[in-house]
Amino acid sequence: MKISRKTLLNLILFALVISFFVTPLGHYGKIFLNRLFAFGPEVIPAASRTQIPNYTWTLKDKDWNFFSFEEARGKVVFINFWASWRLPCEAELQEIQRLYEEFGDRVVFYIITDEEREPVTAFMEKQGFDFPVTYLIIGEPAPIQIPDPPASYVLDRNGQVVVFEKGITDWYNPGVRELFTQLLESP
Repeated sequence: MKISRKTLLNLILFALVISFFVTPLGHYGKIFLNRLFAFGPEVIPAASRTQIPNYTWTLKDKDWNFFSFEEARGKVVFINFWASWRLPCEAELQEIQRLYEEFGDRVVFYIITDEEREPVTAFMEKQGFDFPVTYLIIGEPAPIQIPDPPASYVLDRNGQVVVFEKGITDWYNPGVRELFTQLLESP
C-alpha cells in the first residue's frame, strides 16, 4: 500500500496537533504562543494617571511574614498578580524574571499571588525564578484594584499609576526598559 504525499503530510500535521495537547511539547508550545502574541504595556498619559490613595496594605513575604506596602513609598514599583496554575502567567513571568534581573536593585517588585506557599515554592524552583514572591492576604484592603491574574501595575515615585495592564504582557522590551529608566531618573 502506497501512501500519498498529501496523506503523509496530513498524518504528520495530525500528530503535531495531538502532541500539542497531550505532551510536554504542547505545554511549551502554548507558552511560546502566549509570548508571541503578548504586546508591550500601554503607558497612561500623564494627564490621565491616577494617584493611589494610600500605602496602607499588608502583605506577606516569601517566608510568610507580614510587611507593609508602606516600604514602597517614594519608589518606582512594579506589581504583578499571578497564579502558578495559569499558563499565561507562566509565560509572562519569564519576561518579568528578566526585567527583575535588570532592575531589581532599583525598582521594588511585588510579584503577588493568593496561593499557598508549597505550590508556589515548587513552581518557582521548577522555573528557576528568583524574583521575590509576595503573598496576598485575602480580604485585606488594597490601594489598587486586585484583578484576576495575570495583571500588572507600574507606579512612579509619587504613587501615580503609570501602567495598568490586564492579561499577558511583554514586560521585557526596549520600551519598558526605557520607561523604567525614565521613572528612576525623575524625582
